[in-house]
Amino acid sequence: MTGKKANRAVFSCQNCGYQTPKWMGRCPDCGKWNTLVEETYSPGLALFSEKSPSGPTTRPVSIDAVEITQVRRINTGIREFDRVLGGGIVPGSLILIGGEPGIGKSTLMLQALSSLAARDCKVLYISGEESVQQIKLRSERLDTKAESLWVVSETNLDSITAMAKEMAPDVMVVDSVQTLFAPDLTSAPGSVSQVRQATMHLMFLAKRTGVPVFLVGHVTKEGAIAGPKLLEHMVDTVLYFEGSQNNVFRILRAVKNRFGSTNEIGVFEMKDVGLCEVSNPSSVFLPERPNLVPGSVVTASIEGSRPILLEIQALVTRSGFGTPRRTVLGVDYNRVSLLVAVMEKKLGMQLTSDDIFVNVAGGVRIDEPAVDLGIVSVIASSFFDKPIRQRTVVLGEIGLTGEIRTINRVEPRVGEAAKMGFERCILPSDNLKHLKRRNGMDLIGVQAVSEVVDLLF
Repeated sequence: MTGKKANRAVFSCQNCGYQTPKWMGRCPDCGKWNTLVEETYSPGLALFSEKSPSGPTTRPVSIDAVEITQVRRINTGIREFDRVLGGGIVPGSLILIGGEPGIGKSTLMLQALSSLAARDCKVLYISGEESVQQIKLRSERLDTKAESLWVVSETNLDSITAMAKEMAPDVMVVDSVQTLFAPDLTSAPGSVSQVRQATMHLMFLAKRTGVPVFLVGHVTKEGAIAGPKLLEHMVDTVLYFEGSQNNVFRILRAVKNRFGSTNEIGVFEMKDVGLCEVSNPSSVFLPERPNLVPGSVVTASIEGSRPILLEIQALVTRSGFGTPRRTVLGVDYNRVSLLVAVMEKKLGMQLTSDDIFVNVAGGVRIDEPAVDLGIVSVIASSFFDKPIRQRTVVLGEIGLTGEIRTINRVEPRVGEAAKMGFERCILPSDNLKHLKRRNGMDLIGVQAVSEVVDLLF
């Protein structure tokens, strides 16, 4: 007997990471079909070759004795990117960025590294999907040339770790994490075991050396980052690139950030020279708004620390089928269904046999209830076939009894509307009591949804 533990086969779910000793058609954890793949598991496999010490390496200390040191962030030079990160890159952080294919993830990473290299930072771009010649061609198209920007095409995790320790870059990007493989594992690159192992290695590398590491991740057809959910728990920050290839605007949103707010968004416009910042999103999303057309209204949403004026569109038409359709883009579907029910009950509008389509222009998604009044107004505008007066902004949350409830941070919303030249703002009466009057802006307070309909139409 040698005393060694033999390798054994396990079946891992490629969707959630669940493991079982036998194959099953359906994963008992996430319920997905045909996602269990056989992998070889080695009980003696460790993340690092060093032996673990027998005793504790650290001692607990009193929280009052912990000294806080000011962390100096690294600015990328791209203000919209730094805004989403919380003010810049934190040394030693592990950042995951995901999005649809072709949305601009690699472009953003190359532009950010080029900007850092121009500031005398030593940066390393590791690509597992492109050769160095392909990266060079994209760099010339984006005009991102810098001597301190180093590129390499590599997928071996051990080689990447050794390379990072030898070069000691200031910032490192791995594109993408699903292409990496650890030689100790027999499973294919992109499997749950490989992604978990690669992320764990890079997390320890970032924490031990203080080098911030960006991981570019693929997404599934459902829109989630491919790999186990553990991947998002291990990293410090998770960023999602939103938008479509048919739309020139891209939204960079933080869904997790240990060093900043998760409400900030960055707005970019895709051009021939790459991603360009949009410093004033309100001026971009509103110019194409039609004049005096039913089914269009402007509302104000707070994204992080800044207000953004957005156009909500709606189309109400008689259904040609037995079951009317409800198509919603940019806002919560269940929220729209709730507001339609309030309109039928409190306004007497017969919408049960009508198709209703709601869309937020520009591809932006709104997740706050302060736009409820805007949704109701635009649906009523299309239903009555009457336009809402130009230069009117509608704000407010609607309750199930039809009351208009107060919203937070109304002052910056109204200020943004006044700056963009709007002349009338309909908002909750309770918010109006504590709001300063603005020259050239007619502020109208409402308490019930029926007042809004009478006022607009």
